[in-house]
Amino acid sequence: MEIDLAASKKNRNHRRSVLGAGGFAHFIHDGFTDTLFILLPLWAEAFGLSHTQVGALKMMASGALASFQVPSGLLAEKIGERSVLVLGTILAGLGFLALGLAGGFTTLLICMFIVGLGCSTQHPLASALVSKAYHGGARRAALGIYNFAGDVGKVAISVSVASIAAAYGWKTGAMSYGVVGVVAGGTIYFALGRIQIGGRPKTVSSEEKAQSKDKGWGITDMTGFASLSAIGMIDTMARLGFLTFMPFLLVQKGAAVDELGFALGLILAGGAAGKLVCGLIAERAGILRTVVLTEIASVAGIFLLIDLPLGGAMFLLPFLGVALNGTSSVLYGTVGDFIDADRQARAFGLFYTLAVGMGAISPLVYGLVSDAFGLEITLSILAASIILTLPLCLLLKSRLKG
Repeated sequence: MEIDLAASKKNRNHRRSVLGAGGFAHFIHDGFTDTLFILLPLWAEAFGLSHTQVGALKMMASGALASFQVPSGLLAEKIGERSVLVLGTILAGLGFLALGLAGGFTTLLICMFIVGLGCSTQHPLASALVSKAYHGGARRAALGIYNFAGDVGKVAISVSVASIAAAYGWKTGAMSYGVVGVVAGGTIYFALGRIQIGGRPKTVSSEEKAQSKDKGWGITDMTGFASLSAIGMIDTMARLGFLTFMPFLLVQKGAAVDELGFALGLILAGGAAGKLVCGLIAERAGILRTVVLTEIASVAGIFLLIDLPLGGAMFLLPFLGVALNGTSSVLYGTVGDFIDADRQARAFGLFYTLAVGMGAISPLVYGLVSDAFGLEITLSILAASIILTLPLCLLLKSRLKG
């Protein structure tokens, strides 16, 4: 009995260590991606960019992030998650450092590609490590905590960079976080190495390779995975489109630069709470009830935000953040239900590629619409698109166990 208790405690500590390292990686990488929502309006003002150009910049970062997630998962199967994740973190940090040399739209595009390429490693690899560590345990709750760590990074880093940018300029703010990113890469390397996770995979026999190839992507329920991915694609497209142009809406309402950082902090703080709480609620109330509730609340919240004055909009933002980001924790935590245990990184990479790929297109599409028809109409169309997830929830219902 004592041996069993000791082994159980060791396993529990190991899981927590994996979750801690994965959460830290998520904290740093979400800081990279969501700080862009602060920088985009500043770039638009500094370089005279249109909404279409703003959308193209966000599309470049998100597009690179989406395109290289599956290759990141495949590369990790050969050299290990730790090496790929660390290299990606350092590369994203170098991309932010390179922003100090940006002199216009073209150089910004190049920097966005570098940042997106580096950030492509985090979601499939860190989430796969956490998912595997909690296999047979409270995986959805663990992934909810992992996602919560990412949203804490969004809030803390976005507000910090906005404060530095307001005091010393956006280049100083971006480069400061670039240094943090490079240092974080080394920290992740030692954290994962200490618990001997994510190293180079062991050599397998020809027979094991043949069996592995037979599993392909490792998707055990194609209909369930496809319907879940479709919901994720619509949800991500709406969320990234909204976060890209929400600061411009607040500027129209009279918000100053420092208020934009505070506003983004409010909505991301709500998102952090939403991901943690909704992941836990889904364990008890059910996945579909949680998803439907958050999607309907998102639609209502965006329509309300369009009409409110600046003070009312600021008050609404954290509640809207709960609704917008709450869905994603539930979706991410359910992906593992449709994937073979030893294909987590590959299949998570596919899921994120589909979701973030649509999110990459979103800013450019809505930027074109905004330049043609105005910001309010664009956000109304964006809100209405979220309703498309509801019929997909009915399809997913029949594939879920329990």
